[in-house]
Amino acid sequence: MPPLPRKLSLVGAAIVALTGFTSPLAAAAPAGGGTGVPVSAGGGTATGGASIGSGGLAPTASPRSIPSPPSKHDHGHWVRGVTITEYWPAPESWFVGRLVSAPGLPGRHRIDWLYSATGISMEGDGIGLDGQPYHIQSLGSGGWVTATGRATDPANGWQAGAPFWRAGGYWSNRKRAVTFPLNAGGWFDGLGRKYIPLPNVSFAPGPSLPLQYFQSIAVDPRLIPLGSRVYVPAYHNDGHGGWFIAADTGGAINGRHIDVYRPPPPSSSDSGQYLTGARMYVIKAHH
Repeated sequence: MPPLPRKLSLVGAAIVALTGFTSPLAAAAPAGGGTGVPVSAGGGTATGGASIGSGGLAPTASPRSIPSPPSKHDHGHWVRGVTITEYWPAPESWFVGRLVSAPGLPGRHRIDWLYSATGISMEGDGIGLDGQPYHIQSLGSGGWVTATGRATDPANGWQAGAPFWRAGGYWSNRKRAVTFPLNAGGWFDGLGRKYIPLPNVSFAPGPSLPLQYFQSIAVDPRLIPLGSRVYVPAYHNDGHGGWFIAADTGGAINGRHIDVYRPPPPSSSDSGQYLTGARMYVIKAHH
């Protein structure tokens, strides 16, 4: 089974730039990472999403006791020059494919939410039309293909082209490119002539990990061990004092790069915050 390239931050932007792909997502919003004109933000440079301002992000929760910033008594260290992106479970409501059955899942779900490079197969987790969490349990046999149906591999930096779809779970058109039936009728890129199966893939209800919005981050465990506590000043007004637990990893989370787990934004056109030159305070977990 090929490794799951979860949270490949900025990969969604690459998909749009290289393929012109603006569906299945209504506005091709990648989860994790964004683009736009930099604006001033406390602790870093921000692009995309809502403005941050010098006071950090707006509160999203009201815990009984918000922890204080780190003090001189904490046994941690500051890390500068940090890149911060955001990710979230992919909402099925943003997708446009026909409802199909999926191994391991009750009912039917939108095919592009299941198998496209902007859906649950890439992100790992999603929120169904019923509001419930789901995740991919097994990638099955086969990797990824481009929009033209050509095999592409994250191991070599997607040299064959940006990933568009799993290497199965789609129809090929007369040019052997990827197409799929739309929920509103018709096809994404011409009539499907041959269905390409994806053996041994499976999904499951519930989240893949017990992550908490604005409390969990994905990290490079070579720099930040899993279980570490991390304070991010740019998020000190997020309702949790800017403190996070290093609880996840990601294929593009390398070095001084963290990915903040957050709720999906209201619109697929919102690509989330993207900070550069930020700071974080790390209290390493000892395993």
